Amino acid sequence: MSVVTSRLSRQQEQKLCSMLGCNRLSLLFKASVHGYTGNAFHQKCDRQGPTVTVAYNNSGYIFGAYTSRDYAQTNQNFTDDKAFLFSFNEREMKKDPLRVVSGAGQHSLYDGTGGPYFHSLVFLYNEAATVYSNPGNYPFDPTEMHGNDLQLVECEVYRVEGSGSFMEKPWRNVLWNFERRKALMDMITGWTHGVSSVKQARVLLVGPVGAGKSSFFNSINSVFKGYVSSQANTGCAGTSLTTQFRTYSVKAGKEGKLLPITVCDCMGLEEGLNAGLDIEDFTSILRGHMQDKYRFNPSMPLQPESNSFLREPSMTDRIHTVVYVIDACKVKLLSDRMIEKLVAIRRKANQMGVPQLVLLTKVDEACSSVAADLKTVYQSLYIHKMVRFIYCTYVWKSEGISFL
Repeated sequence: MSVVTSRLSRQQEQKLCSMLGCNRLSLLFKASVHGYTGNAFHQKCDRQGPTVTVAYNNSGYIFGAYTSRDYAQTNQNFTDDKAFLFSFNEREMKKDPLRVVSGAGQHSLYDGTGGPYFHSLVFLYNEAATVYSNPGNYPFDPTEMHGNDLQLVECEVYRVEGSGSFMEKPWRNVLWNFERRKALMDMITGWTHGVSSVKQARVLLVGPVGAGKSSFFNSINSVFKGYVSSQANTGCAGTSLTTQFRTYSVKAGKEGKLLPITVCDCMGLEEGLNAGLDIEDFTSILRGHMQDKYRFNPSMPLQPESNSFLREPSMTDRIHTVVYVIDACKVKLLSDRMIEKLVAIRRKANQMGVPQLVLLTKVDEACSSVAADLKTVYQSLYIHKMVRFIYCTYVWKSEGISFL
């Protein structure tokens, strides 16, 4: 998966957070990547809660608008007493930023089908890298706001992370205590497969590069071993660090017995052609043809004549569950090509009758409230929205996929 990064420097982000009174900003939309269109904007930014639009021009101005309302394409004008326009220049960071609120009785924004529309400033104007500027609802001097430079070099939209982002009741009840933790571990340790010949169920982790597949296995391994373990290779890179198919057994403690689960790790999904996990290799893994330590070659999937091809796999060699590992920070940043690959993999797993789950990782990075207290993860409004988004989109809809 291509990494979509913020154009804001750390200092610029801190300046914005100070203006907004928030903890952090989470990038939702980047026009140079997703497109200078209203459709692309709404696909990434609708129903995200408070957001801030940030525009950049060649004159060094960083300007935009904040709203506390959801975008929902209602084609209505709204008044938002928390909305404002802002501007500062990257060449004059020590100066206080410009902050402009709408006049009394004036509409703050129009929630249409185009780009962010704040009446006095309209972003992605005419589906292009331009801004429409006409001080009125928001009184400002165009020279101060954007230097009369309406051509954009970038336009981004961020979700504003702050306090007060909890649901009234958690959507899943979990007991966060030692007794419950031990009970869950004992349940896993004592689990048995319905087929007597299968002593260890095989669980395959699949997901975009950097989602945290290998790190998730290391976490499981560490919990049951009782100390931090980094058996699987992890790190940050633009391409998959996992280049081999690996099967990992887990022991309950140093000298404990093997758990009835084998975790299988494979190459990450990538956007490019002949890059990342191939659908044919995925099929071979599900059917049990691929042997441990097989080295992936995206341009040449595993062939029946290969020494790594198991010709007559047993039920023990097959995959019994597929877990899609998705970075919670990038749920709405997945490209169309990445979604197409996930759809193809999902269909293949469905055809073969393999149960599937979704695991959201990095929830603490996606929501500052969860970072402050992990026990609030099932009460976080944002995490709940991401779960619903995945569940309701055409990728997973009506396919019976569950969440871990």
